[in-house]
Amino acid sequence: MNKGQTKPLVAVIATGGTIASKRSANGASVPTLTGEDLLELLPQADAHLRPVELMSKDSASLTLSDMQRISDAVKAELDDADVRGIVVLHGTDAMEETALLVQLQHATLKPVIFTGAQFTADHPDADGPANLAAAVRLAADPANAERGVLIAFGGRALPAWGLYKQSSDEADAFRSTRSLPRVESPRLQAPVDSIRVDIVAIYPDCDATHIKASVDAGAHGIVLAALGSGNANPGIVDAVRHCTKRGVSVVVSSRVPMGLLTPGYGGGGGGHDLAEAGAVHSHALRPAQARILLSSLIASQSSIETMVRAFSDPNHRG
Repeated sequence: MNKGQTKPLVAVIATGGTIASKRSANGASVPTLTGEDLLELLPQADAHLRPVELMSKDSASLTLSDMQRISDAVKAELDDADVRGIVVLHGTDAMEETALLVQLQHATLKPVIFTGAQFTADHPDADGPANLAAAVRLAADPANAERGVLIAFGGRALPAWGLYKQSSDEADAFRSTRSLPRVESPRLQAPVDSIRVDIVAIYPDCDATHIKASVDAGAHGIVLAALGSGNANPGIVDAVRHCTKRGVSVVVSSRVPMGLLTPGYGGGGGGHDLAEAGAVHSHALRPAQARILLSSLIASQSSIETMVRAFSDPNHRG
């Protein structure tokens, strides 16, 4: 690669994931490639690339402390006057969470692009090099700073806000609940590594056992992966009232991947009843991202009014 001085400097933060993985002798995929190794797969680039070797983990194994460490590493590159753009190499299992955390914590005055791969580096259909090349192109274009944190994957460039992984085995793996050109997300800079927020699955005939266990375990907040547009049953509504009295924040999301959520149903256990019990509806973010936003709001000691506004649809914020 020609490292001419006229090319912008793009920092490439390596964290592991499938893009850095190869199959071991026992058939398991393990992150083994460094950021430097991955950059050598690009024959040429429109930028001078600087690898940052941060960690080498499958994203399924990431903790909130790991995600905070990645966000802090992005901040360090944002503060470096020589760096014009940032690429984060990340596993796909939790990419939507870390990308949103970075979006919440930092003003993106430079392009910040997440990417990764569905197939290992030694797979015959390895998609990592193409995704990395696309991410570098986006990071080298200063106009992309205005779009917030982006994900370059499978030929798409998607915003972090509303992102979710929709396929476990296709190269075009990600979609967005709200493909808005720019989301003015709240700025929540407090570290989240000491916050516990649990996700509780809601299903027909479920009871409040998991909610009670989370409260007893010291959860600061709970996200309900609810039914439909954010519905549950009377027993869950009672549990939410208990959480409200205990000061445990509850956010209602949905297991349905697309569509805005509205607390419209009553009947004793619908979304309207959950809201009356003190829960906040996540209008667009699905459970994984709702957990990150709620963790950030709790870490920032946000009021209930701030939480309601943060989880409202970006197109309808007053």
